[in-house]
Amino acid sequence: MDIFTYEFFIRALIGGILIGLAAPLLGIFLVLRRLSMIGDTLAHVSIAGVALGLLINIYPLFVGLLFAVVASFAIEKLRKAYKTYAELSIAIMMSGGVALASLLFTMGKGFNINVQSYLFGSILTLDWMDVGVTLLVTVIVIGFIAAYYKELFLLVFDEDAASVSGLPMRSLNLMMTILTALVISVAIKIVGALLVSALVTVPAACSLVLSRSFKQTIFISMLVAEIAVIGGLITAGLWDTAPGATIVLALITMLGISLFVKRGVRT
Repeated sequence: MDIFTYEFFIRALIGGILIGLAAPLLGIFLVLRRLSMIGDTLAHVSIAGVALGLLINIYPLFVGLLFAVVASFAIEKLRKAYKTYAELSIAIMMSGGVALASLLFTMGKGFNINVQSYLFGSILTLDWMDVGVTLLVTVIVIGFIAAYYKELFLLVFDEDAASVSGLPMRSLNLMMTILTALVISVAIKIVGALLVSALVTVPAACSLVLSRSFKQTIFISMLVAEIAVIGGLITAGLWDTAPGATIVLALITMLGISLFVKRGVRT
């Protein structure tokens, strides 16, 4: 296929494969802890950072990443302030992110076209710096999960036992939120801020339907994400469709197939 001869497509493929490892890997832990919506929240905050980066002519992805990391600290602070209603922290930060992004959009009407690529994804415009940042974030995520796998497993399935056993709950929670911020920030240029949570949650949803163990859940979620990313990119390249939307629709299709297969096995 001719599309594999183009450097921009190879960059897109590498970036997609990398984020296809990091996003579902974190997504499993987020979904099991009922924090699925944190992806949407951090994506909206990242877009505000991207808008500011475009406004002041600084690498937008870097500014978006900084905004998302700061927001992750704020979410943890708010979760402690509202322990009984922890989901309030996510709702508050999402509202603030949308409001700030809207304000910055109106201040820089000249870059609205560039912002569209971050809202809806523009994986085919990735440059080597974007790929390098995505690689760095992916390595950090995989390294953290590998180093603290047992602690995170206990934290997900029995938070009370994790607290009693003396695990550094505060540090682990904060690191998970920060890593989520990093992944979301680099993923918004791949599938867009409006679709990025699908890359975090839908592979997890597929794997939870099909898997029989926690390790199997992690493996299946990453496999589903990679199939959707690679298949979606090739389809978009051949049929000239929106890459981000094609990837997400591939994920939704795979979820439908997973549910159908599970139902067939039960019957």
